[in-house]
Amino acid sequence: MFLTTSVHFLFLVFLGMLSLVLLLIIIVLIYSFYQYRESVHISKWSGMINKRISEVIVYGEEEVPADQSFSAVSDNPLFRNLFLQKLAESEKKFSGAAQNKLTNLFREYNLQKDASKKLNQKKEHLIAGGIQELTAMNAEEALPKIASFLTHPSAQVYQEAQYALVNFKGFEGLHFLSSISSRISEWQQLRLLISITSIPENSGDLIRNWMESSNDSVVIFTLKLLRKFQILSLYPTVIDLLGHPSVDVRVQAVQTLLSLENASTIVHLMEVYSHQPVEVQKEILKVMKKSKDQCCTDFLKDQLLNNPDSSIKVYAAEALCSLDKQEYMEEISGKETTSEELTQIIKYALQERIC
Repeated sequence: MFLTTSVHFLFLVFLGMLSLVLLLIIIVLIYSFYQYRESVHISKWSGMINKRISEVIVYGEEEVPADQSFSAVSDNPLFRNLFLQKLAESEKKFSGAAQNKLTNLFREYNLQKDASKKLNQKKEHLIAGGIQELTAMNAEEALPKIASFLTHPSAQVYQEAQYALVNFKGFEGLHFLSSISSRISEWQQLRLLISITSIPENSGDLIRNWMESSNDSVVIFTLKLLRKFQILSLYPTVIDLLGHPSVDVRVQAVQTLLSLENASTIVHLMEVYSHQPVEVQKEILKVMKKSKDQCCTDFLKDQLLNNPDSSIKVYAAEALCSLDKQEYMEEISGKETTSEELTQIIKYALQERIC
């Protein structure tokens, strides 16, 4: 009796497991079929969309004949999303009249509605994608909604919002720098800098406030802004940043001083040199090399001979080479009292100069 019950129970367990396996197989097959069908559609739709975009750019919307197959799927959500992505990607490749044609295509099919819907999603990548698409298609009317994402917790989202504001409004779109607490990445700084084409004449006070920000990345970005637009009036403020707590800010300040080309720059850098950390000292020596200012010759000789840091000696030697002091360096390397390390450093610098 007990044996019969056990066999019956095991049989039921086996049937249950078999049913689960069959169910999983069916689910996988259905999912695979769905994925395959979707990939086929995407491949077909991509060809249709690329053709449409190419024809519109080359001939103009008015001269392109109606495409019934295109119109038939133009209301499909998946198709419209793919269409949006393709337009946003194409916008990066074109400018001027071609870019305007893409924007017209965007508006003709009312794709702004689809892109705007993404701003109401909860998934970060969808929100960021919507902002990208609206920005690429110059949908400036969406700017108030986009601006609300400047304080979004996701970097992916608020960075796209920052870029959108600057892309639409130029320098005025940088107002978020006055309150931002998050770090601005190197890549984001580059994107923002490229998007700014001019600076208002009365913006000195605002820029100075950014240079005094507690956010180091804001200060660094502002210094790059000064270099790009040669804002000479803020030279004294840049000098003050040589005492900033951040080494990175000091390094950027040194680079900016070189870019702003003031006759007193090298003299001032020599005065503050001894109070700087090694990384900043190296940057100062690089600036001296680029400036080719003869007034720093004795200073560089002193660094070459007396600074205990080998890397500093290397930078000093390279700077002296840029000042055409090869004869002096050969004389030093030929002395019996010169250390082997210093001799090798000088030979390296001279070789680099020849190359």
